[in-house]
Amino acid sequence: MAGELPFEKPLVELQDKIKELRRFTEEKGIDFSDEVQRLEQKAKDLAQQIYGNLTPWQRVQLARHPERPTTLDYIQLLFTDFIEVHGDRLFGDDHSIVGGIAKFDGHPVTVVGHQTGKDTKDNIKRNFGMAHPEGYRKALRIMQQADKFGRPIICFINTKGAYPGKSAEERGQSEAIARNLREMATFRVPIICIVIGEGGSGGALAISVGNRILMLENSWYSVIAPESAAAILWRDASLGMRAAESMKITAPDLFELGVIDGVIPEPFGGAHRDLIAQASAVKTVIAEQLEQLGHLTPDELIQDRYEKFKNIGKYATL
Repeated sequence: MAGELPFEKPLVELQDKIKELRRFTEEKGIDFSDEVQRLEQKAKDLAQQIYGNLTPWQRVQLARHPERPTTLDYIQLLFTDFIEVHGDRLFGDDHSIVGGIAKFDGHPVTVVGHQTGKDTKDNIKRNFGMAHPEGYRKALRIMQQADKFGRPIICFINTKGAYPGKSAEERGQSEAIARNLREMATFRVPIICIVIGEGGSGGALAISVGNRILMLENSWYSVIAPESAAAILWRDASLGMRAAESMKITAPDLFELGVIDGVIPEPFGGAHRDLIAQASAVKTVIAEQLEQLGHLTPDELIQDRYEKFKNIGKYATL
């Protein structure tokens, strides 16, 4: 299995043994069908034990899987007539943010999302999905056009966070993120945001001020990555597993807390196991949410968004 994760190793070893027995049967003509059947049942039980009881840290690992579907994968499978928009008209084109105009079930929409790479070369080009200010300004430019022409906005979130380097700070990273938060809050069209992998810090929030925030089952969404939180709390980034357990950053936890509006199920073992099935599940949810939000007026959409974020968390006035 390509890109196997540490907790998947026992299952992978068992599957390799099954393949070896089958190959031996073909080459030597010796019948091992009973043994293969027994091992297949054992592998099935082991898979249920592993994937049916995932820990928060294991979900974080699945969210980071190198073969996990990206924004462009979903665009290819869910939308038609996609026209990508480049550049922020101020500095340049940031490849870690992709977006443009497309059709969803024949209706015009605007799509924006973080884009990670499929290999080392592509990841360098995409800056591992960590956007510079020009990326967020490009996203804002695309969304402002959608607001002008009345197109629903669909955002795919998958980033460890905004790029924290000197160049990004020099070009106004904080201002770019803050402007996106303010402007998205005022858009008069439906906004649907889906966390498809990692949802880290302001880099994620900059394109996730929506009427509906949804998460794939094995994704995470937090003010900070677990390793970074561990480095601050315990001065040891290797304690990321402990932080993930404490922070309540996974989709089931955040849905229970009311931070997100729904959890999109993944194929058994993660979204990378069956891209077609995963895309189908995402498409169903997008269609349902567009149908619900389509009955609201522009003013009601703004109020709906305001109420959503106002009601996140619990607080008491003195």
